[in-house]
Amino acid sequence: MYKIATLNKISPVGLACLTEDYTVVDDLAAANGILVRSADMLSMEFSPELKAIARAGAGVNNIPVDRCAEEGIVVFNTPGANANAVKELVICGMLMAMRNVPGGLEWAKTLAPTEEMDVAKQVEKGKSKYAGHEIYGKTLGVVGLGAIGRKIAESCAALGMFIVGYDPFVTECEGVEVYTDLKEMLAKADIVTLHLPANDATKKMINKDVISAMKDGVLLLNYSRDKLVNEDDLLEALASGKVSQYVCDFPNDHMVGKPGVILTPHLGASSAEAEDNCAEMAVREIRNYLENGNIINSVNFPKLDMGVKAHTRYAFILKGVENPAEYIVDLVSAPLEVSKVMASMRKDGISYVLVETANDDVVELTGLPENVMSVRVI
Repeated sequence: MYKIATLNKISPVGLACLTEDYTVVDDLAAANGILVRSADMLSMEFSPELKAIARAGAGVNNIPVDRCAEEGIVVFNTPGANANAVKELVICGMLMAMRNVPGGLEWAKTLAPTEEMDVAKQVEKGKSKYAGHEIYGKTLGVVGLGAIGRKIAESCAALGMFIVGYDPFVTECEGVEVYTDLKEMLAKADIVTLHLPANDATKKMINKDVISAMKDGVLLLNYSRDKLVNEDDLLEALASGKVSQYVCDFPNDHMVGKPGVILTPHLGASSAEAEDNCAEMAVREIRNYLENGNIINSVNFPKLDMGVKAHTRYAFILKGVENPAEYIVDLVSAPLEVSKVMASMRKDGISYVLVETANDDVVELTGLPENVMSVRVI
C-alpha cells in the first residue's frame, strides 16, 4: 500500500486517479509521495519513506529540488497542464489594458443619474476618455516559447497579430519569427509577454538595460513570475512613459496601487479545468514512478521510461559513477537475472538506474558500496 500526503487542496479529479493500492494520509513522515501546489517546502525535513513529490503546476520554486535529488527524492511538475488557463488570462489581460477596461469599469461605477443628465447621456459624453487600441495588426513579443508561450503565439496570431519570440533554448517555432537576441526581438514588439521560469539566470532580467531596447509605450505583461522583473526599473519606465502599462498576476507591496499597473490576484492557473488537469497529471506521474520506476516530467532527474513493468524492478540512485548502467549490471548480475537496464544522469553526477529482472523473485541486496545512495524494489 502506497501512502500519499497532500499539502494543499488537490482536485478530486486527480485524487480519483489513485487506485485501491493507495491511501491518502495526513502523516508526512509516513508518506511515500506528496502532492503539492503552492505550499512552501523549502525548509521542510523529509522522511526516508518519501520517494517522490509532484507539483500540480509548472513552477517548483517552493520545492528544494536539488536537496531532494541529494536525498533520492524525485520531483515532478505538470508542464502544459495549465497552459490553456494561463493563455486565456494573458489574452484577457492584454485586451483589458489595450482597451482600458479597468479604467472604464471604475468610471462606470461612479455614474448616477442627475437632474441635468441621465446615465446614458453621461456615458456618451464621457466615454472618449477610455478609448483604447485594438490588438489586431500589433506585434506581440513572446519571451519564452514553452507550452504556454506557444499557445499564446498561436491564439494571438489567429486574432490578427504578428508574433515574434525569444527563447534561449528554441531556434524555431511555427508561426513565430524567432530571434536569438532578446533586445533585437523586443525592439519589434508593441506588446511583450513573459513566460520564463524563475531561476538565477532569469532573476530581474527585465531591467533598465533590457527595457531600453523596447519600443516607447510598450505594454508589458507578466503572467510568469514577479522575480523576472526589476520592479524599481519598471516603475521608473512607467513614470517616463517608456512602458505604457504593466499587467501582472503577482501583487506585492511594491506594485499595488502604482499608476499604470494592472494587477490580477495570481489567477493564471486558477481555473477549475486547470486544477483538474494538473492534479490528474501529478497523480499519474507519481503512480508511474512508484509502480514502474519511470521518471517523466521530473525537474531534478532526466527522463527515463521503461514502460509498464513485466517483472520485478530495482531502482538505484547513485553518485559519482561514469557509466551507471554498466556499473549497476556488474554489481548485481550475480544475485539478479537482469533482463533490461536503463540509466540517466544529472550534470552533477547523480544517476538513476532502472533494472528489470526476468522473473518476479525479490532478492535482498546487501553490502552495496557507498556511491549507491538508495535502492528501491518495485
